[in-house]
Amino acid sequence: MKIRNFVLSAAAMALTGIGMSSFAVAEQRGFTVEDLVKMERVASPVVSPDGKLVVYAQRTTDLEKNRGRWDLWLINLTDATPTPKKLTNVANSTEGNNSGPQWSAKGDAIYFVSSRSGSGQVWRLSIAGGEAQKVTDLPLDVESFKVAPTENRIAMAIEVFRDCADLTCTKDRLEAKSKVKATGKIHDKLFIRHWDTWADGRRNVLYSAALDANHVASKSPVSLSAALEADVHSKPDGDQEDYAFTPDGNNVVFSARVAGKTESWSTNFDLFKVPATGGAAPQNLTAENPAWDAKPAFSPDGNTLAYLAMKRPGFEADRFQIMLMDLKTGKKRALAEKWDRSATNLTWSEDGKTLYTSAFDLGQLRLFAIDANSGTVKALSDKGSVAGYDVRGNTAVIAKADLGSGAQLFVSDVNKAAWKPVTDVNKQALADVRFGEYEQFSYAGAKGEKVYGYVMKPWNAQAGKKYPVAFIVHGGPQGSFANNWSYRWNPQTYAGAGYAVVFIDFHGSLGYGQGFTDSISQDWGGKPLVDLKLGMAAAAKQFSWLDSKNACALGASYGGYMMNWIAGNWNDGFKCIVNHAGVFDTRAMYYSTEELWFNEWENGGTYYDVPAKHEKFNPVNHVKNWKTPMLVTQGEMDFRIPSTQSFGAFTALQRRGIDSQLLTFPDENHHILKPANSLLWHHTVLDWMGKYLQK
Repeated sequence: MKIRNFVLSAAAMALTGIGMSSFAVAEQRGFTVEDLVKMERVASPVVSPDGKLVVYAQRTTDLEKNRGRWDLWLINLTDATPTPKKLTNVANSTEGNNSGPQWSAKGDAIYFVSSRSGSGQVWRLSIAGGEAQKVTDLPLDVESFKVAPTENRIAMAIEVFRDCADLTCTKDRLEAKSKVKATGKIHDKLFIRHWDTWADGRRNVLYSAALDANHVASKSPVSLSAALEADVHSKPDGDQEDYAFTPDGNNVVFSARVAGKTESWSTNFDLFKVPATGGAAPQNLTAENPAWDAKPAFSPDGNTLAYLAMKRPGFEADRFQIMLMDLKTGKKRALAEKWDRSATNLTWSEDGKTLYTSAFDLGQLRLFAIDANSGTVKALSDKGSVAGYDVRGNTAVIAKADLGSGAQLFVSDVNKAAWKPVTDVNKQALADVRFGEYEQFSYAGAKGEKVYGYVMKPWNAQAGKKYPVAFIVHGGPQGSFANNWSYRWNPQTYAGAGYAVVFIDFHGSLGYGQGFTDSISQDWGGKPLVDLKLGMAAAAKQFSWLDSKNACALGASYGGYMMNWIAGNWNDGFKCIVNHAGVFDTRAMYYSTEELWFNEWENGGTYYDVPAKHEKFNPVNHVKNWKTPMLVTQGEMDFRIPSTQSFGAFTALQRRGIDSQLLTFPDENHHILKPANSLLWHHTVLDWMGKYLQK
């Protein structure tokens, strides 16, 4: 359940020398919140079968319509100067999103999901040009899809009532419900709500449909997973990586949690195999493992199924171990068992000798190649965070970001790992921006163990000066800020406003070994708080430009929990606090959140069995010590950290007479996503910091 991140507009005049000459350049300025919200975003690179082309998704922000819009772009990697070409700027597509690209088997077309027709359907676009062709024409939205390697079938996740005989039944039932005047709902099991959606009886069901010679799907798809009370793909974060066709297109394997009334406290996902044409009950391939099995990927010869598996049931942040299953014998073996990192996904090389994956590693999110026989691991990327990748033959393309740049596409021969940039989005829009310089550092944290963090200078830092500090605490809690670019908690927005920034990967963070990740469970307010205190002190000692006595602490989710914990247990450390969606009362949290497995694992059991463990690090028990001014913010559609947690914190602040503000968003969930709301959130935070921190 991961409880998962006024603008300084005056710019300094700058003249720079080019060689021995002196030329005036554009007036430089700091990075602003408006810059962040308006940035174009690159994601989802997919390489053509011949390795010569890459298609990717790019998001633009429409501030007037208060939303983002995704389109597809193409780059010919063989060109001397690869130049992006927009693919989905075609008739009738101005209002629709276009995403999830997948190449045809021959590499002559791409399949993708588009809402251009008013609903989410699969379309096919020839690379040679022309208008996109509608592949599916169904009465319900396609949530995700995959086309079989043989290109004769398509698998699709569609949200339906499982007892309906066809898709039209679900549509008719929803329309009938909308006409009923009574609004009451009856529930007989959890989840009654999940992430940001109330349960209404529907599930994501995996369907399959035949594709004809013109690549048009049958309007009568067959169910592959409706026999199981499970979501395929999973909610809220699943996608097409939850299922895969066999290379011959005859079967599909998918990941699903079949838990009935125990769903909200179970992490037992299994892999199921079913004929692609349906008509048979799904076969459980991983029944012996009571924990999470995910991300199925078939070797090119179809003999081996690779997948990810956790060992401990009820723990969502356990290490994802790479597993290989011999499909002829059913025998399973762990690959790279001694590699103490958690894989995120899997891609086979075309010769079946290598598996590619990304994983957090010492403050970076790197791409790795793993020998499928020996398990030898090789890092293919260095600094930064690989947000997406694809490999075809020797051609690898990654979408990589870091603390100084949003994601850009890079290409390399996979055997050389010499990455060459092929996109430069936002170059013109940010041409006059000077970003804050950043640096990773380490120190002895709790128990004397090595802990890493980052510091960032203000954009206009001058030698010999000290700067007030934005001290940001990441969520998760098994997470990491890492050397990455965020559109919610971006250190550059604070550096652009004249602040120095410090952020620590405390005990519990990802990428430092599973033991380090495990160490936060049942110790939320223990070692992490020690790490944060020691981290601030170590940073101040190592970097003289930090004014650590003039600081504001900020955090969301677990980071928001830590803001409440800091308020009662480190109440002389900061001049102000910003708390977004933070846990305030662990007892109320347990009985009102949706994914109970999280609270039970993190606190050693149910609240009614081990109340003392839940209460050990409960912020509500330390309100008497609160004195630091706090801004509390919350999305009211957040069912992960229910809004009453933030309301409780604000009530405590007001009743104690502590200067405080509450900012709520009726139309947002755990994250503040709409452009206008994001602008309001960021400016409110910066105004709050400006009220208390002297520059």
